[in-house]
Amino acid sequence: MTDVEGALTRAFRDEWSRVVAAVIRITGDWSLAEDCAQDAFAAAAVAWPRDGVPDRPGAWLTTAARRRALDRLRRAGAEQRRLAQVATLAPPGAAAVGSVAGPASEVDEPAAVPDDRLALIATCCHPALAQDVQVALTLRTVCGMPADEIARAWGVSEAAMAKRLVRGRRKIVDAGIPYRVPSADRLPERLDGVLAVVYLTFNAGYTAGAGADVERARLADEAVRLAGLVARLVPDDPETHGLLALVLLQDARRAARTDAAGDLVPLEEQDRTRWDADRTAAGLAALADAERLVRDGGRRGAYLVQARVAAEHARAASVAATDWPAVAGHYADLVAVAPSPFAELGRAVAVAMADGPDAGLRVLAAVAPDPRLRGNPYVAATRADLLRRAGRTAEAADEYRVALALVTDATERRYLRRRLGEVSPEVG
Repeated sequence: MTDVEGALTRAFRDEWSRVVAAVIRITGDWSLAEDCAQDAFAAAAVAWPRDGVPDRPGAWLTTAARRRALDRLRRAGAEQRRLAQVATLAPPGAAAVGSVAGPASEVDEPAAVPDDRLALIATCCHPALAQDVQVALTLRTVCGMPADEIARAWGVSEAAMAKRLVRGRRKIVDAGIPYRVPSADRLPERLDGVLAVVYLTFNAGYTAGAGADVERARLADEAVRLAGLVARLVPDDPETHGLLALVLLQDARRAARTDAAGDLVPLEEQDRTRWDADRTAAGLAALADAERLVRDGGRRGAYLVQARVAAEHARAASVAATDWPAVAGHYADLVAVAPSPFAELGRAVAVAMADGPDAGLRVLAAVAPDPRLRGNPYVAATRADLLRRAGRTAEAADEYRVALALVTDATERRYLRRRLGEVSPEVG
């Protein structure tokens, strides 16, 4: 890769959302902003090899995209209408950059190119939008993922994803959803929605059932990058750092989670030398930031508590060396902070590792009747695993069969069949 190609790649990764956000603030037109951002990067691919990479690539790209947008609006005879619309989209007191008369400078000064990315993310994740639309808009508009890649990652057709994106953009305009950072008193509740979208995206990339390997990896990478961006944009909220810590610590194990054949490798069998040391260190640092903010009076939320669980695994040299009583305590905290039968499932496993499988089975028996777990294959899979650990192989085999009847993902089915074969040798 040449120096220019590397600069373009870094600029796309670091500046895409900033460029799109700046153009949306000027025009109020989401599709136009994405088109003009693409045009700006195409122009850079021509100009930078000839003229050299500018000192401030983001400012160069923003200027190019803004000029392109205003030129298209002028040629369409729509500039005044669009600039009138922006008054309802911009934060109170913000100037409409497009109203500036005369040509722009060759590259705008950074002060003239405000960072609107938090407004962009908050708008993409507005509660008036359905969550699937929030995810699609965030990946397309904030991350710059092409619609066809998003479609493949989520297992839908490209046409369906295109409709989802159009529906989201239209809803923003028709419902008058404001393009601005929520007020201080509303930011925490809106931030929770943003974090949920980021974590949903990460899980889709991290788990076995979403898209092909390349698309899954891209989703996980984009979610980690988004988590880092939100933590930088909202640095005083412990949950932003808690989520960043959680996704980094979980993603650090990515290479060890599957074998050469693509089959799942459970935590107890993973080669920990394959865990990403840099991501682990970054995750622990993010967790330390979150803990400091909590000590200073910040909120303790579900992402921070889950990051504590992930950190216990990251610090341990093996499953046997893991502080399982601490893990069980963190899951109890998670149940208290964000009550969920799925948190109880995790607590059942941790209690089993700390106090024996029978203790874990008692926790599982208490939560299994929860109607939210009806038809969930992980209840049977967890019970089967605890029964296997307890030496109750016939009962474990029955539960593995129940889980197999419920699970649909091929990778997970192979894993369950392998476990079934361990407790029921007649299974081939």
